[in-house]
Amino acid sequence: MNTYTNTTTSTRQRKGGLLLLSVLCLCLGLNSLSAGERWETLQAIHWVENPHNSPKAGPCGELGAYQFREKTWRMHTQVPFKQAINRTHSDEVAVRHYEWIKRGLVRAGLPVTPYNVALAWNGGLAATVRGRVPAATRNYAERVNNLALQLGQTRMVQDGH
Repeated sequence: MNTYTNTTTSTRQRKGGLLLLSVLCLCLGLNSLSAGERWETLQAIHWVENPHNSPKAGPCGELGAYQFREKTWRMHTQVPFKQAINRTHSDEVAVRHYEWIKRGLVRAGLPVTPYNVALAWNGGLAATVRGRVPAATRNYAERVNNLALQLGQTRMVQDGH
């Protein structure tokens, strides 16, 4: 596959992902005003966690596009954990988990930013609220934040802003 085909396929996948997450947000009754930022953050998490969509389990048993652990998966769905490799199910759980993190950050008086969401996603909400996350988690959050900001800038250019 040549570079042009890869780029075209990646663009279609990103747009398809945005559309899918937007539809999920509407179906779940979530605030559509922040759907762009939510999508950018979730896409960035996906790219950091599992950029090649490997169906193999991670070192701690994580599965899917967002590398969910079974305990996190169970917080948000009754769908069998093995379905975490199904992108549709994984996206649904990702949106629910994002919203759960968002509510926790708001309750704690912390800003809902891609960086803080990524801190909580990787290091846990309680550790993020307490400000006690390891350096590796901060590095992870910085990578996610940078990707999300880049996606946001690209979206604004495409939207003509």
